[in-house]
Amino acid sequence: MPHEEPLPFWLVNVPHEQWPSECPEFLRECGEKDRRIIGTPDSEYARLTWDECRELIRNNRVGDFHRVPSDLRRYRQFTHRLVKEYGSILNFIKNERLRWKTLEPKGPPFQFDEDIKILYNDWPYGVDEKIVHLVVWTKFIIEEIPGTDVLTPQAHKEVEDYVQKTFCTKVEAENVIWFKNWAALKSVHAVEHFHVMLYDPDLDFVKFITNGDVPMASLAA
Repeated sequence: MPHEEPLPFWLVNVPHEQWPSECPEFLRECGEKDRRIIGTPDSEYARLTWDECRELIRNNRVGDFHRVPSDLRRYRQFTHRLVKEYGSILNFIKNERLRWKTLEPKGPPFQFDEDIKILYNDWPYGVDEKIVHLVVWTKFIIEEIPGTDVLTPQAHKEVEDYVQKTFCTKVEAENVIWFKNWAALKSVHAVEHFHVMLYDPDLDFVKFITNGDVPMASLAA
């Protein structure tokens, strides 16, 4: 049998009748890691289990969270369009998702509700579909030890206390995990945020805590 050449990464997971004649603009500047992920068939991608998610966070290996290949492709297409339409992802997040007129906090960390907004992660990682992935956006800075991606003990306690009060009163503690992305992994740098994952929560609670939010991934074509 003749040797079959592998598909270019930008054709993988795309129905044959929708194949573009050349690499789409939104994929041309992909790094090697994204090319490798996007070039993986969805059928070969294994979603992370809840225990695997907990282990990654426990060992500070948050860089090992990845999106499902076809979702990563859609994410890059979506953000490419956002930059063209809004000038930057930050403008879209601030004006359309957060609808904050100012990023100036009213007071100290976690003291005022108007300094915090909980939304879905618009483009969640490739995890068990029972996991709800939220982002807690804040107007205040969550302090890190200078030169590291590690929170100061005080900041860690403040986040932990907030998570316990906000989520663990409605979801079993073992079904709640949180992490703050390393600076190198953030897609939005100018607005502070951290991530919360809930395993199989009551969706009415999620609807309440996010004020009825809907992730952009479910709306984007």
